[in-house]
Amino acid sequence: MSRQAPSRQAPSRPGLSDDRVAALVQDATAAPSMHNAQPWRFRYLRHRHTFELRADFERTLPHADPDTRALHLGCGAALLNLRAAVAHEGRHPETLLLPDPADRTLLATVRSADGTTGERDLAALHPAIHRRHTSRRPFEEREIPDAVREALAAAARAEGATLTFPTSWHLREVLELFQEAEARNRTDPGSDQDLTRWTSGDAVSAGTAGEGVPHYAYGPRMLGGRAPMRDFAGARPTAGREAADFEQTPQLALVSTVHDHPEDWLRAGQAMQRVLLLATLHGLSSSFATQPLEWTDLRRPLRDPSTGAGCTQVVLRLGYGPKGPGTPRRPVSQVLDIEA
Repeated sequence: MSRQAPSRQAPSRPGLSDDRVAALVQDATAAPSMHNAQPWRFRYLRHRHTFELRADFERTLPHADPDTRALHLGCGAALLNLRAAVAHEGRHPETLLLPDPADRTLLATVRSADGTTGERDLAALHPAIHRRHTSRRPFEEREIPDAVREALAAAARAEGATLTFPTSWHLREVLELFQEAEARNRTDPGSDQDLTRWTSGDAVSAGTAGEGVPHYAYGPRMLGGRAPMRDFAGARPTAGREAADFEQTPQLALVSTVHDHPEDWLRAGQAMQRVLLLATLHGLSSSFATQPLEWTDLRRPLRDPSTGAGCTQVVLRLGYGPKGPGTPRRPVSQVLDIEA
């Protein structure tokens, strides 16, 4: 009787060098976050070949984000970037969300494992990580092709979320909710406090603080149009800032989840970032908006009107227009710890 030769496993690859770990975290931190607060920290455990993504609760927005939902969205976006970067390295990012219920700061772990099964689409997004920047400038009145919309919706589904494009009366209703939220924010002291922390000061204005929204990224003041743009300058004068007409019919996309818990917020953040990276590869510019989501009574009407189900987590503005400028990021040395 013939005997089968014993199977041989391919030798494991060596662990990541400290330089590669830092490069992967630098990719992760290119993600967007509300007011560019960058509410994340990373730890790499060499012996487990594993990254830990942790929430930095000192970088919250107490008024606009009291339940830390936006914090989780931003960290989810950073997690998607990290997964794409690990996949681009030719490794498999084994990911667990909220692995330790007793540790609320530990949002996810990503183990850099051998193999790339099922990760080719994720790795293909890597070139867009440092090309994607929020654009707060006017977009063209040119429709996104249906095939691109379908691809973006599929990207959201891959992360357990839904992407829908409101049209007709639903789009009008969404835009009215933004107008109402903006009107409230203009007279709300708490909203102004959040903006002041993340948009004022010479360092932030010059883009050298490593955080916040510098004045060069505000975009022009809206002269006309209906795009849901937050005015980061508020009532403060900004020398040399222009005004411009924005889109009359902005193309918005709603990222939604079935439930509304921290795990759902992390999934929505990953879906948001996967959509934004794919949109970048398709030549689209983008920004994201949260104003009505900051008010409990305005958030619910954003739901899918056909079913009344789902929880809207973020609203994206997509279109063809100028690319946005890069905004500052904290040095990797400030957000990464490496342990043996």
